[in-house]
Amino acid sequence: MEIAPLEMTPVHMSARSHLGEQIAEEPVKSFGEFLVDALKKTNELELESERLNAAMAAGRIEDISQVVVASQKAEIALQLTLQLRNRATAAYQEIMRMQV
Repeated sequence: MEIAPLEMTPVHMSARSHLGEQIAEEPVKSFGEFLVDALKKTNELELESERLNAAMAAGRIEDISQVVVASQKAEIALQLTLQLRNRATAAYQEIMRMQV
């Protein structure tokens, strides 16, 4: 007897508009892809903050609010990333403590 694996993807839906045209489906992203995209975005925010800090130190930026906003965006993104890591680690440790 063959056992089918669980499908972790959401239900695919298609719909027709009231005008009769077919609505295209967007490709479904996995959790790993979302995580990789979020890490890339966090890295981009950090690099942008560093670039603006260097430009400010060189005297090329007159409005310091741009630097402060970029720095805060990068800090918030990093804090969110760290909290996600902490929660994932705590969940893993909790699962490992479970008795089977």
